[in-house]
Amino acid sequence: MFILILLIAMLLYGAIVYYIGWVGYRWIRPESSSRRFKALYIIIVGLTASSFIVGRMSGLTFVNIVGAYWMACLYMLILLVPLAHITVILLRFTPLPKKRTQKWAGYVTLGLLISFLGYGSFNAYSPVVNSYEITVEKGSSSLDNLTIAMAADTHFGLLSGKDHAERFVKEINALHPDLVLLPGDIFDDDIQPFLDQKIDQILRKLEAPYGVYASLGNHDKHDGMMQELIDALEGSGIHVLYDDAVNIEDQLTIIGRKDKTDTNRLSLNALMNDVDLTKPTILLDHQPYELDIAEQEGIDLMVSGHTHGGQVFPGNLITNAMYENDWGHLQKEQMHSIVTSGFGFWGPPIRIGTRSEIVNIQVKFE
Repeated sequence: MFILILLIAMLLYGAIVYYIGWVGYRWIRPESSSRRFKALYIIIVGLTASSFIVGRMSGLTFVNIVGAYWMACLYMLILLVPLAHITVILLRFTPLPKKRTQKWAGYVTLGLLISFLGYGSFNAYSPVVNSYEITVEKGSSSLDNLTIAMAADTHFGLLSGKDHAERFVKEINALHPDLVLLPGDIFDDDIQPFLDQKIDQILRKLEAPYGVYASLGNHDKHDGMMQELIDALEGSGIHVLYDDAVNIEDQLTIIGRKDKTDTNRLSLNALMNDVDLTKPTILLDHQPYELDIAEQEGIDLMVSGHTHGGQVFPGNLITNAMYENDWGHLQKEQMHSIVTSGFGFWGPPIRIGTRSEIVNIQVKFE
């Protein structure tokens, strides 16, 4: 079944690349198109189209970068090329010269592609701070308020690299948080670029009196033992909660779950067995599922990521249909769910219709 789905996906991908490549060829081909030019064009398109897959499989840095930007271009072209094609067809019914309209449609498409890539890159690499104020019953805790800085989906790697990590630390420390929470997808499928760029040393500069805590996501993977990945984060001064709970100065409890894709993860009920429910409880769960269960188990605040807010329009329409809360704040009885669009990105280094963000949560206890 998996092979069949993979085959269908590859055929569909090939058909899309063929269509866009064919339209592009009709636009840029010279008046006297030679076989050599056509062969060169096919080779360039073929190599570029396979770069994302080859890069992910080989781990080659340059190919990975080319592949990521190719996927950004492909996504934009899937939206722009059919629109340009239809426009050219409709303009055939006007007195305008056919060749001229075809050329101008190509120039406009290219201009829009460059503009969207620039705009999307700006949104990806220029994070904003979104703030929420929530009220939680403190029970027997003596806390009156708490400032939490939360971020997920940093996807630190080749493109979300050292500079983005330094930006991340600067923005979070500027909030002067009491507590920093990182609910998953800190890595981009591989810890090596994270270590090679010494991002672990950058993250050590995060400052929070109550500490920095993280759960793992579906992209926090490693070819070796999972403990090696956890050790890399722990070496960054981040406490990893891998189906664990920790009590903070007898004031509140933080629970971190394994990702939903991990078949060995414990139920939330099992994790809550020894938790003191007379004090506030915070849950880190990368994927924002099972909000009802979190509410029933007595969770006061659940922080998540994973959705990227759709990352690129119309992806937000899909995530909105899939999740009860795909971005922002939702309250269910005493439980608050806050989902971030993420600090980084996956695949194409662009965001359209979304923005990279850090979340500032002001908790008032009463």
